[in-house]
Amino acid sequence: MKQRLLRTSFACAAMLALGVFAYGQQGRPGGSPQGQPGGAPHGQPNGAGAGAGMGQGAGMGTHMGPGTEMDMGHANVHAGMSGSRMGSSSPNQVLSNAKLNTSLTTALGKSGVTIPGGNLQTACQGFKNLGGCVAAMHAAKNLNLNFADLQSRMTGKGAVSLGKAIQNLGGPAVSTKEAAKKAAKTANKQADADLNEASRLSAQSPS
Repeated sequence: MKQRLLRTSFACAAMLALGVFAYGQQGRPGGSPQGQPGGAPHGQPNGAGAGAGMGQGAGMGTHMGPGTEMDMGHANVHAGMSGSRMGSSSPNQVLSNAKLNTSLTTALGKSGVTIPGGNLQTACQGFKNLGGCVAAMHAAKNLNLNFADLQSRMTGKGAVSLGKAIQNLGGPAVSTKEAAKKAAKTANKQADADLNEASRLSAQSPS
């Protein structure tokens, strides 16, 4: 009788111990014993903490803040600008890079455009974007206009569009709004072609 009671007591104790162990495992997702190195915090899947840490580290390696780029290879980033990005950027932003300046000078030379004063940065002073400056150079060449006159109307206080400047300066052939607009469209297309060529040349030339 005593042996039977002892066996029953041992069986109950074993079942109770198993129940406590199972409950403890359910309280820790992933089954990692509490205190084990690398274990996830209570209520968080294993690996979540490590993943978050890795993500934060990767982000800091690329950007240090809004609009801030890595110092490494900064010049090459500008040298690899697309033609459209060059055209929409300010002249100083693009032309301060010697590689891009040289590439655009070469592209304009291929198109038969003579840079006023022989210096792109000086010629494009005051223009909101580089594309507008290059288009004005083409318009001056196409219509035999003085580039300085176009520049003075397209920059500074009371600046007007290329089409309006052409209409004011181009003479009878482009005195109407439609004719001036067409001439401006042609000049803009030529400017786009030169900027794309400059982008191609800068990508090909050694760093």
